[in-house]
Amino acid sequence: MGLIANYSCLSDVNLKELKAMGSEEEEILESVEEWNDDDELLLDIDKMWDVLHFMLTGVGTDHKDDKNPLSQAVLGVMAVEAISDYVAYTEHNHLANIVAALDQFDIESALESFDMKACKEAELYPNIWDYEEEEEEIKDEIFHDFEQMKRFYKQVLEANGHVLVSIC
Repeated sequence: MGLIANYSCLSDVNLKELKAMGSEEEEILESVEEWNDDDELLLDIDKMWDVLHFMLTGVGTDHKDDKNPLSQAVLGVMAVEAISDYVAYTEHNHLANIVAALDQFDIESALESFDMKACKEAELYPNIWDYEEEEEEIKDEIFHDFEQMKRFYKQVLEANGHVLVSIC
């Protein structure tokens, strides 16, 4: 197992409920799991969230940039504090900027300069950077996850929803 990133569409009601929970970790994590199970708009990028953030921003997720919509796409805008797993949300009013930034990002050019050694030096999760024979598969997975993320954010924007990010 490992840390897996899931993105789901959050309704106004569920967002309000999440905000009202404060730091009740068990309640938050149970609700997140329930909402993810019930949601038809769900994106699972498995363990590639850190390297995707690196491809989009040039830094790993340890360096979240609250002003960069590409960083927000991976990590959300508002992190829920004081819980052990990573949970964050992005309200609808931020989604158009994220969609525009994802649309403008040239993933193919970024992948041309993809470097397994740079990922290892940046200590990106997961620790797979010594498997150079799998580089093409990893690049294909990053491309696929990026395209799925673009599609997901567009769908949530059109549905007038919010985005819930969980990395557990």
